Amino acid sequence: MPAKTRSRAAVSSSSDAPFTVPGLPLGDGHKAAHLLQERLHALNDLALTLKHVHWNVVGPHFVGVHTMLDPQIDGVRLMVDELAERMAMLGVAPNGLAGALVSQRSWEDYSLSRADVSSHLGALDLVYAGVISSHREVMDTLEDLDPVTQDLVIAQIAELEKYHWFVRAHLESPGGALTTAGATSETSAARASTVRGGTTRRRASAR
Repeated sequence: MPAKTRSRAAVSSSSDAPFTVPGLPLGDGHKAAHLLQERLHALNDLALTLKHVHWNVVGPHFVGVHTMLDPQIDGVRLMVDELAERMAMLGVAPNGLAGALVSQRSWEDYSLSRADVSSHLGALDLVYAGVISSHREVMDTLEDLDPVTQDLVIAQIAELEKYHWFVRAHLESPGGALTTAGATSETSAARASTVRGGTTRRRASAR
């Protein structure tokens, strides 16, 4: 008589769990969590981009911008953790792997390498604008799904908008004009900021 074989339990699964947070319909919970996945990718990418700029910014005002970015990086990394943990609470496995980020994102890598302060800040203006705009789109969708998750996203938008303000303050004239006005790519924003005395990918519309 052949020996009985034991069925093996799955070691890992990316399937949605058969639960979500109490009081929330299962479908709404999972849908809210899946909306957070792209935001998770966008914020992971933003943290990496900010660190890349931190390493590669040069020229006058280097120290001020170099040190300004580290608290933003730390803050964005905390946002990533908040989103991932909320997804897990809602019953969906968060994916923070680099391969998934690259294959699922709708934007290209940051456009600049070593560049002066004004160029990087001009490009970051568009980076932040894209992340914030996409966060706001998810905020609107979450209103009818889960106000708790929406509150989390709203709090992140407020913080991201503050970081964006820090960047834009370097690009703004006393009259309130931005050197990046009308720029449609990171490279054109960088160039405009340099030419106008301040120093892309589809991030302004994607992310």
